[in-house]
Amino acid sequence: MRLPSTAHTSRPWRIHEIAYDFRVEDVWDLPTPGGPDDLAHLVRQISAGKGDIDAPVARALFAIRWKLGALLGWDKPATVVGARVATLRDRLPADLRDGLRGPGFGKFTSVYQTHDEWAAEMANATMHGVMHIGWVPDGTGGHHARMAVLVKPNGLFGAAYMAGIKLFRYVGVYPALLRQIGRDWEKSAHERSAAREA
Repeated sequence: MRLPSTAHTSRPWRIHEIAYDFRVEDVWDLPTPGGPDDLAHLVRQISAGKGDIDAPVARALFAIRWKLGALLGWDKPATVVGARVATLRDRLPADLRDGLRGPGFGKFTSVYQTHDEWAAEMANATMHGVMHIGWVPDGTGGHHARMAVLVKPNGLFGAAYMAGIKLFRYVGVYPALLRQIGRDWEKSAHERSAAREA
């Protein structure tokens, strides 16, 4: 379910002190019911994924995006984190810098991981983005994940690009992504239960 930006900004996440100049692009509740200590399972699930969304429309949209990126040079090595933009790890306070970093995956590099937060970043010629996963109580004794997408567009071109793909994200990408995360989470229920009992 899509949520207002305040569902992210009102929580005391550490990411606020690090990505203070990024804007909140999207916030979603993820279909990942669990216990208070289950964020680490979700981090492993996401980072171990193949990166393919199991939906034809979403796959087609990504294929078009990567073709355009290759044609127009949006994803060249000179545009990534550490080249065009500095990593957000440079902004981390000592406790986060010395703590668990978390895994990278696909085009994302992990920034930090705590008991209830995980942040990973990526950049290209259009923007510098952060995927923030927070683990929140659901009000009934359980917990689930909340995903926020934070962006810093690269100038007017980046802002126009983000506006131009908004409908595609809402119609073709996020619904498929959330369904896949939910299916994978259900499949791993036995593993999580065994880990709690161990």
